[in-house]
Amino acid sequence: MPSGKRILLIIGGGIAAYKSLDLIRRLRDQGAVVVPVLTRAAEEFVTPLSVAALAAQKVHRALFDLTSEAEMGHIELSRAADLVVVAPATADLLGKMAGGLADDLASTLLMATDKRVLVAPAMNVRMWQHPATQRNVAMLRGDGVEFVGPDDGNMACGEFGPGRMAEVPAIIDAVRTMLRAGPLAGRHVVVTSGPTHEPIDPVRYIANRSSGAQGAAIAGALAALGADVTYITGPASAAHPMGMHRIVPVETAAQMLAAVEAALPAEAAVFVAAVADWRVAGAQQSKIKKDGSGVIPALELVENPDILARISAMGAGRPRLVVGFAAETDDVIAHATAKRARKGCDWIVANDVTPATGIMGGAENAVTLITATGSEEWPRMPKTDVAQRLAARIATALGA
Repeated sequence: MPSGKRILLIIGGGIAAYKSLDLIRRLRDQGAVVVPVLTRAAEEFVTPLSVAALAAQKVHRALFDLTSEAEMGHIELSRAADLVVVAPATADLLGKMAGGLADDLASTLLMATDKRVLVAPAMNVRMWQHPATQRNVAMLRGDGVEFVGPDDGNMACGEFGPGRMAEVPAIIDAVRTMLRAGPLAGRHVVVTSGPTHEPIDPVRYIANRSSGAQGAAIAGALAALGADVTYITGPASAAHPMGMHRIVPVETAAQMLAAVEAALPAEAAVFVAAVADWRVAGAQQSKIKKDGSGVIPALELVENPDILARISAMGAGRPRLVVGFAAETDDVIAHATAKRARKGCDWIVANDVTPATGIMGGAENAVTLITATGSEEWPRMPKTDVAQRLAARIATALGA
């Protein structure tokens, strides 16, 4: 953990608040400056005096502190931190965050911050599993909020299941990951991932077998090098990577293009997504029914926008480095080399996705990096290793 980083620690009102005292101590042991904020409910579990003593900082409790507010204290608190950590994050706090409420100091800070946020949920198992909580969690993940835990275990209420706050070492690891300095620190990179779904009617669509695993791994590897990653993902089965600057879920190729254009400018763009080449012209608004006649409905296909070519051809505002992917089933190098020239991108990462390779949807990949100076074959390796190797090459190319 980089020494001197400021962490704004918001302590919610749950029995797990006692763990926040150990969290403060361990963060300070690693050189971090911890600025504590207590909710009113948190004061029922830990005292401001104990928190202040461990943090060696003033404990912030009230939104309307006249001395602080004369200097816009809540804005300053939210912006001066390098990372905001909420531990424990109660169901109430998660609901306020998802709903954009700001009726106390903690929720106001979370609304006003422009920094990344890490939450460690802690609540009764039924509260965690409640549909409202799960909706809030899904919304927050989509907004780029990172989660650590909750863990399974015995509850203070006597029940067992998910809802225990993550142990302090796990929270420390998550903080370390999110604060990791690296050669891409401060550089904005856009990564697309997963398949797109092009609707035929409300229940059917055109798609492909992409799991999104390689794109997620690349986004995570870039973030680990310090990049601010905007992660634009189709409906993939792979979990979202940690440490994203922003996560943008999309369904169709048109939506993905719009999300990419909205995310620019960026220093690099890595187009890993397996975007459908075609969509159905005039997708039906009602489910297409069999009528017993044996006549198969004709589907008229039209080309989807070519995201890679469009971004590669940009003038002002084009990313310095544009990387495409080519999933091929025959003549891999020849087709990928031609694709790089045709699309106008800087690099193409080519791979053989014939079913026998097990690559599409699998845990490993074997790629060839194609640039203006030639091709470089990489051995088969886990997708995480491919991601780390490509992220390192991107950092070098950007002069980081």
